[in-house]
Amino acid sequence: MAKIIHSMIRVLDEERSLAFYRDALGLEIADRFPFDGFTLVYLRNPENDMEIEITVNHDRAEPYMHGDGYGHVAVAVDDLDAEHARMGAAGLEPLPIKEFLREGALMARFFFIIDPDGYKIEVLQKHGRYR
Repeated sequence: MAKIIHSMIRVLDEERSLAFYRDALGLEIADRFPFDGFTLVYLRNPENDMEIEITVNHDRAEPYMHGDGYGHVAVAVDDLDAEHARMGAAGLEPLPIKEFLREGALMARFFFIIDPDGYKIEVLQKHGRYR
C-alpha cells in the first residue's frame, strides 16, 4: 500500500519560505540537498511523517504560475482559535475563520493562510474526519 511522504512546491526565496513555514506551522528543515541549478529542502515537525518539500530553482526570478488545478495543503490543529490569533499576531495574515456545515451538522471549522509564493494552506480544527 502506498504511503504519502511529501508534497512539493517551488519557491523563489528559500529563506523567506523557511521562515514562513517555521512560524506558521512549526516546520523545520529535516534535510537539505543542494544540486547544480536547484536545491531541495524537506520540512517537517515531530508530529508528522509527511513533509513539505520546497524546491528552489537557482536561476528563477519570476513568480511561479499555480494554474487552475492547484488547491491547497491542509493541516489540523487542536485549537483553531488560538492558532488563528497566534498567526495574526505573527503578521501571517490568516483569513477569517469559517464553518462548513453538511446536512445541518458541523463538518469543519477552518481558515486559510497564504505562503510567500501564494500557495494556500487550510488550517482545520481537529474534528470528525480532520484529525
